[in-house]
Amino acid sequence: MNKGKYYLTTAIAYTSGKPHIGNTYEIVLADSIVRFKKLNGYDVYFQTGTDEHGEKIQIKAEEAGKTPQLYVDEVAGEIKRIWDLMNTSYDKFVRTTDPEHIKTVQKIFKKLYDQGDIYKGYYEGWYCTPDEAFFTESQLVDGKCPDCGRDVHMAREEAYFFKMSNYADRLMKHIEENPKFIQPESRKNEMVNNFIKPGLQDLCVSRTSFNWGVPVTFDEGHVVYVWIDALSNYITFLGYDTEGKHGALFNKYWPADVHLIGKDILRFHTIYWPILLMALDVELPKQVFGHPWLLVGEGKMSKSKGNVIYADDLVDLFGVDAIRYFVLHEMPFASDGTLTYDLIIERINSDLANILGNLVNRTITMTNKYFDGVILPPEEHESIDDELIKLALETPVRVEKKMDDLKVSDAIDEIFNLLRRSNKYIDETQPWVLGKDESKKKRLGTVLYNLLESIRIAAALLEPYLPETAQKIFKQLNTDKTDWDSLLSFNGMVPGQKVDTPEILFARIDAVKKLEEINKINEAKSEVKEVIEVKEGKEDNFITIDDFAKLDLRIAEIVKAERHPDADKLLVFQLKVGEETRQVVSGISKYYSPEDLAGKKVVMVYNLKPVVLRGIESNGMLLTAEKGKKLTLLSTLEDIADGATIS
Repeated sequence: MNKGKYYLTTAIAYTSGKPHIGNTYEIVLADSIVRFKKLNGYDVYFQTGTDEHGEKIQIKAEEAGKTPQLYVDEVAGEIKRIWDLMNTSYDKFVRTTDPEHIKTVQKIFKKLYDQGDIYKGYYEGWYCTPDEAFFTESQLVDGKCPDCGRDVHMAREEAYFFKMSNYADRLMKHIEENPKFIQPESRKNEMVNNFIKPGLQDLCVSRTSFNWGVPVTFDEGHVVYVWIDALSNYITFLGYDTEGKHGALFNKYWPADVHLIGKDILRFHTIYWPILLMALDVELPKQVFGHPWLLVGEGKMSKSKGNVIYADDLVDLFGVDAIRYFVLHEMPFASDGTLTYDLIIERINSDLANILGNLVNRTITMTNKYFDGVILPPEEHESIDDELIKLALETPVRVEKKMDDLKVSDAIDEIFNLLRRSNKYIDETQPWVLGKDESKKKRLGTVLYNLLESIRIAAALLEPYLPETAQKIFKQLNTDKTDWDSLLSFNGMVPGQKVDTPEILFARIDAVKKLEEINKINEAKSEVKEVIEVKEGKEDNFITIDDFAKLDLRIAEIVKAERHPDADKLLVFQLKVGEETRQVVSGISKYYSPEDLAGKKVVMVYNLKPVVLRGIESNGMLLTAEKGKKLTLLSTLEDIADGATIS
């Protein structure tokens, strides 16, 4: 079954730093959509990647003492690592420093200039460096950047401009004739009423105040500004060519079916990008979907607020599929969602461990107990079976309808309605009672068949959202009937075959203990940060000698190092510090083999508050320094006795 092509993109992540869970939500959302489309019979192409040029990156690289290319190589690698950690199935991870992309961007810029859409002038206005954007006096909010609230400064520079007004009427006509072009509806109203109808100003499309960007080929000193460079990635990496000699991927997959982006960059994708495509005489994408934000408590995540939570930390605490489930299920279609540790634990215990995990475990266990794992044919039907079977057959259709509208949370709810109904069916039929009566063997076999088949359908539908969990369920069911067509009839489980042994999918979490563990981890991070971190760009972040005196730094000898039994990233050290032996857990297993460390002298924070990391207590912290992409343990020039104090 092939329903045609489906091309979905995410916004490309800006390489200014490590993405937090709010940034990561977008790639997981995109992955769930494309996995479902594949299941549903579409030929899918899924593109994501990184945006790697701009003044902010150049400044960060200089501050780090690195070339901009080395800096973005490292950050892009970290972003890709997080995307892979979250089990996302992208087809192409793009980078805007790619030489072929750069060549095509230069051709696009020259084409727009040659046909009169771009002209040269000067830009003067209030400039926000973090957002790399100019603003007029009236656009400022309390004298600060209207987007991020930070300071702005007056800047004037020579630049090229795109004549946005040439295409404003045409864009408005397209939006009116294609009501689903901008979704959700509230986002469309915002763009039309706040930006298009008041009149579009010409767009600055080159810069001269920095040089980390795509050079303008015909005017030395100018680099192509982010709008043309970053936005055009959606076509350049498909093989778009300004002369019409497009590559095979472009001819097959363009136009994009969905550009999936955060609501904060909606203007760029629904105004600047469509107008750019119109100027290039390229068909517009079918839809731009501006997803909401994932909030921590009541606020948007930001490093300045100190409320940033990273995906890999959450995965260490709860596992990949649990976090995928949480962010996908807790995000409403058009409004912001909220992340708290309490909510994550509640969802894992109630939905994943109880509704899903308990159902699968009970059903597989009973099949093994009563029939030695053999699946019996459904030979003794009763009217009580009808409601479950009807719902099981309706659920794929319901999920498909929700996913067509990108209502992912609602689609998951449809699947869990089937799981809840299956649990209720167990209570209604009471297999444990049937199992005591030999004359009820056929009826018991029918009941268990209905449950196994409902679980099979639910697991196949869950695969786009919980891919690892779905595979575990398929293994326990011992089935390969997971394609879309198999979900349209209630006969996928094969009588005579045997199910596998039951395994726990999600263990219940002791909320009190887990929150204590999380609090200790966060307190340890906070205390270390307060003592040894010098924040960038603020005079009041200098420390005094009294602050430094709070640190008790000592030389320690590594007596023994071994891998943490429950965490691949962690090593467990036994350290000799004078007459004392200290145990310290450190996340450096990626850079050192335990057997190479015995006898080495290192520097440790001796008076750090103890914390339990993945079940093992850590009493101190080893100091490290960055060496390229590697963390290196700090030591001394001379051999100093362990226990010696550093001052």
